Amino acid sequence: MGMTMTEKIFARHAGLAEVEPGQLVKCKVDVVLGNDITAPPAIQEFDRIGKPVFDKDKIVLVPDHFVPNKDIKSAEQSKTMRLFARKHNITHYFEVGRMGIEHVLLPEMGLVAPGEVIIGADSHTCTYGAVGAFATGVGSTDMGAAMATGETWFKVPSSIKVELTGSLPKWVCGKDVVLTLIGMIGVDGARYQSLEFTGPGVANLSMTDRLTISNMAIEAGAKNGIFPVDAITQEYITGRVNKAYEVIEADEDAVYGRTLTIDLSSLTPVVAMPHLPENVRSIDKVPDIKIDQVVIGSCTNGRIEDLAAAAGLLENRTVHEDVRLIVIPGSQAVYLAAMERGYIEIFIKAGGVVSTPTCGPCLGGYMGILAAGERAVATTNRNFRGRMGHVDSEVYLSGPAVAAATAIMGRISAPWEVTR
Repeated sequence: MGMTMTEKIFARHAGLAEVEPGQLVKCKVDVVLGNDITAPPAIQEFDRIGKPVFDKDKIVLVPDHFVPNKDIKSAEQSKTMRLFARKHNITHYFEVGRMGIEHVLLPEMGLVAPGEVIIGADSHTCTYGAVGAFATGVGSTDMGAAMATGETWFKVPSSIKVELTGSLPKWVCGKDVVLTLIGMIGVDGARYQSLEFTGPGVANLSMTDRLTISNMAIEAGAKNGIFPVDAITQEYITGRVNKAYEVIEADEDAVYGRTLTIDLSSLTPVVAMPHLPENVRSIDKVPDIKIDQVVIGSCTNGRIEDLAAAAGLLENRTVHEDVRLIVIPGSQAVYLAAMERGYIEIFIKAGGVVSTPTCGPCLGGYMGILAAGERAVATTNRNFRGRMGHVDSEVYLSGPAVAAATAIMGRISAPWEVTR
């Protein structure tokens, strides 16, 4: 019986000829990731084990959620991680000024590669499936154990094949693809399953699109999302990844639990209404909703292509007087590229503010907390009740073009409303 991409990666890392859904396996891991919230409890567990780190080159520590530190507690958390990194000579520790939002930074730095098993104490670790790796979030206890052993266990997930055809129309991006998928199957529609993206439409998606889609696999309940490695992937990782890796392809006779088909050409910009990512509506079906805040950034849409889409609409235009626009580049490299291309000037002249790379408002941390009754459009990944502040606030999810148009119009708007 043939295997899917995820099954083949598991088999390689478990030293087995084959695996099947439901099987429990112990796999060697290639990357163990933690951030300033999840790493400190993982370090506690690691210290209890009393062993050295399994490989100082395979542990990645990124302070990104509450940094630059917003209060004493966040400063203590960051200090714990910083001291651990120094004590164990962790190669890939990214201090403030050299960091970024973790799931933007790791692909950018070439720290994740095809065929790898990657675990991170953050649910959006599934982002790295975009480069053909198995990547998933784990708890801090599992992270702590893996830092000592270099291994962890999994139940092999069954797989859903998502066959993509066509190409994206103007104003439609990877965010619209994944929100459309979540709208089709619901937030638990792929619970503990692998979403494997295939079909001729894959070749028409940029790496930014793929990273965004993989990032939000967890919002469909999936264990991971994964893309095949093609010419676009190879172009992206060339010059970034400086370690050996193995490209894994699904077998032709691989078995999938079900197959879904999405015609990219038929898609329109969409918005996820409060309070779940599955509450998806086409932009032309969204009523007249006034907005108080727009956030453009996050590990989902904080890459240079995302900022380019927003800047293209905001250039020579002004943010609505009743709207606060917050733009957060996903990494220092993205920030510099945005400066070089003039995007930062565009955002500021339009009336927005630009932040250092941080998760910030996405998880209700800081840099954009909502008060009771306020509404925000965000290019982030979750719109649960209270996610960005008060439980009586509302978050609407969209791609960067819709977010920028909304900032200009003061209500949820389509990009063509601004340009016509």
